[in-house]
Amino acid sequence: MDEERALYIVRAGEAGAIERVLRDYSDKHRATFKFESTDEDKRKKLCEGIFKVLVKDVPTTCQVSCLEVLRILSRDKKVLVPVTTKENMQILLRLAKLNESDDSLEKVSEFPVIVESLKCLCNIVFNSQMAQQLSLELNLAAKLCNLLRKCKDRKFINDIKCFDLRLLFLLSLLHTDIRSQLRYELQGLPLLTQILESAFSIKWTDEYESAIDHNGPPLSPQETDCAIEALKALFNVTVDSWKVHKESDSHQFRVMAAVLRHCLLIVGPTEDKTEELHSNAVNLLSNVPVSCLDVLICPLTHEETAQEATTLDELPSDKTAEKETVLKNNTMVYNGMNMEAIHILLNFMEKRIDKGSSYREGLTPVLSLLTECSRAHRNIRKFLKDQVLPPLRDVTNRPEVGSTVRNKLVRLMTHVDLGVKQIAAEFLFVLCKERVDSLLKYTGYGNAAGLLAARGLLAGGRGDNWYSEDEDTDTEEYKNAKPNINLITGHLEEPMPNPIDEMTEEQKEYEAMKLVNMLDKLSRYCIPIHLLLGF
Repeated sequence: MDEERALYIVRAGEAGAIERVLRDYSDKHRATFKFESTDEDKRKKLCEGIFKVLVKDVPTTCQVSCLEVLRILSRDKKVLVPVTTKENMQILLRLAKLNESDDSLEKVSEFPVIVESLKCLCNIVFNSQMAQQLSLELNLAAKLCNLLRKCKDRKFINDIKCFDLRLLFLLSLLHTDIRSQLRYELQGLPLLTQILESAFSIKWTDEYESAIDHNGPPLSPQETDCAIEALKALFNVTVDSWKVHKESDSHQFRVMAAVLRHCLLIVGPTEDKTEELHSNAVNLLSNVPVSCLDVLICPLTHEETAQEATTLDELPSDKTAEKETVLKNNTMVYNGMNMEAIHILLNFMEKRIDKGSSYREGLTPVLSLLTECSRAHRNIRKFLKDQVLPPLRDVTNRPEVGSTVRNKLVRLMTHVDLGVKQIAAEFLFVLCKERVDSLLKYTGYGNAAGLLAARGLLAGGRGDNWYSEDEDTDTEEYKNAKPNINLITGHLEEPMPNPIDEMTEEQKEYEAMKLVNMLDKLSRYCIPIHLLLGF
């Protein structure tokens, strides 16, 4: 009945009546995502009627009401089949200011119409294959980039940017050809990076370093949503970058990595939004050529260096391990380098482990990123080794027992998901400079057997990659316990008492005869004794 009444007014009513009836329809069905098949024809006709209203000269408020209802109806794929035409798509492009003739975005009163038009286009492109083909024919990606350039530095139109970016993400997700068009023809990489800079209000202090205000306010919900959409679109644009990386692109990738470093060091309006923001940043960092990830760490300034020296002097002389890593003014410092971003990635990884589910989607990207960073950049590897595999002191518990990051990663080495256990083992192996003896010290042979078998290193040795020759230093506690450590389980076991020591001579003779009788019985079944004894 709602569709029938709305359709009657849309066909015969004036703008005010149309606006009222469509506003009532949209208020009633705002949360509707499943529709009754019995009213399918009426919804199709209502869509057609709305498009006829949108080509007329009606007030802005009436256009918004029409577009809101069209957005709701476009959730139904079947309804879109007859209404997804080139003419209707062009109507929406005109309302969204995506035509090349629209030079500016000065009329604030038009912003709701632009936003609703973009929302409709998102639904239609996502749900209709015909619309996806028309988007190629109409060169929609280029029009979206043009709109982004008009509003990239204007914060008061975040909603327009957000849905423009969402539509760009959908197009690049559904059409692989658009990815290369965005990357090369439309210069999508620098454009989307600039959108991120604007969302984060970045102020550069050096070529690849930005100013971080740890006491500043969190991102607004609109800025966070805009940044997330830009990160997702950038992911599609750069998805094959590690394969086709050119030297001429190094600067642009380093700028993007520096922006992502800034992203990791800020927070969103809520904890969930912060995690979503950081998750998308991690996914995008995985596309950055590993040689450009050195900008994730940066040397300290002269002032920070002086503060670090003061802190080191304040530490007791026996705290040699702690002197390597210093937390000063919320800055994680290691070997004269700012390690804040790497420390946040490590904490992000641990949170994903603690979730205990969706490891393949949620955990493997950050583990892979940290593994590649460690393999390529010595300072990052040494810092992570210091955090994840500190010098062993207490070896009374098995490596997989406990709540430290090392314990959690060792438990993952025997996970049921092959991909998860492989990347967890690979990460620890790289931290140990791919040396088997060092890995076994921290994990035990039983936990590491799968990785070593896959690499053909069960007999020992090291991997194929080259690492610096600086030696690990064992603690006195570990050196004293080492002779009694079980190599299979990787922990200290008390010497087992010899049961023969407490036997009398008669008991020893009895047990020996028992063994002889057992061997005699086995030999009668044609099992050679020399095979049983391993000769």
